[in-house]
Amino acid sequence: MILPAQLFWICSIAILGLVLLVLIEIHRSNDRRENAEMFGTKDFENKVEERGLTPKEIRTMEKLVRASKFENKDAVLNSSHLFEAAVCDFYDFRDVDKVRDETLDAITGLREKLAFDAANPLTVIVCTRQFNVGNRVDILFDGGAKLKHSEILSRREKYWKVSYDDSFGPGKSYVGKEVRIRWTRPEDAVYSAYVKVMDSEPGKLVLRHSNDLEKQQLRRWLREIVNFPVEVTLADGSKISGVLYDLSAGGILIGLPQEYPGGTHVHIHFELPSFGPEDVEIEILRSLGHKNSDYPELFSMTASFTGAFGWTQERVLQYIFEVNKRKKAKEMAENTLTS
Repeated sequence: MILPAQLFWICSIAILGLVLLVLIEIHRSNDRRENAEMFGTKDFENKVEERGLTPKEIRTMEKLVRASKFENKDAVLNSSHLFEAAVCDFYDFRDVDKVRDETLDAITGLREKLAFDAANPLTVIVCTRQFNVGNRVDILFDGGAKLKHSEILSRREKYWKVSYDDSFGPGKSYVGKEVRIRWTRPEDAVYSAYVKVMDSEPGKLVLRHSNDLEKQQLRRWLREIVNFPVEVTLADGSKISGVLYDLSAGGILIGLPQEYPGGTHVHIHFELPSFGPEDVEIEILRSLGHKNSDYPELFSMTASFTGAFGWTQERVLQYIFEVNKRKKAKEMAENTLTS
């Protein structure tokens, strides 16, 4: 007859044996990943040669591959998404704060050399490390305060710095707290994430990176119906008044008292709610005739932004984002009341 104490020891020994077997298998698996030749090695070697990577960059890429969960060695060269996933795994495994600066610099160089940062319009954005110096982000603080168009002043692998002018209190008061950042990529999406404020410097906030970006496709809100008064300055300097019917990422629908042929360039001035005055050049594309029944005397014309319109485009995108966000919140509130 087996006594309870003996049964306890038998079970304990069996469990310890299973744990030992699991640890041995994990060790073997890690050893295979670190030393054995992986699937896709030849493709990996061909691709790094084509891209002209330096020996240091190749060694760093090897580290990323070995730390990743991918079976194919060349996976990290195939897309920015897979590259950033490998970088994230590597930093989690090694602790980004303990990784040598030369390795961090090599990873930054790889991202740029492989065109996996936001400078490439075709790159999939999944991490704030892909943002570029000079990009501008909105910073949303607790209580609804929002600092618009804060410039990214520097970007390292461990942190990034954005401009801050103490508009909403001393920067040091946010150290250790989370803020929400939001970046608009024209004709793509609005990216946002919660990031921790690591430190503050004169005119700057130092932020942690985030691999958990929320993406809101802009094409859902490509065009927003509006009804804004607009002042138009013609080529000869004369001015006429009209109405802005809708806004999109690339252009507008405008109503004017006289018709203009496609290719005509004029300047328009209008107020964008919560963003202020906008002055931008447009090119008339085509006339749709007297289309708007609310303004039967005006000619409806499609037009595209032209000239230096980057800032106007970004503010229009932010405006469309805010309007649709409020619409969605209102719909959710109404659904809650009726359910």
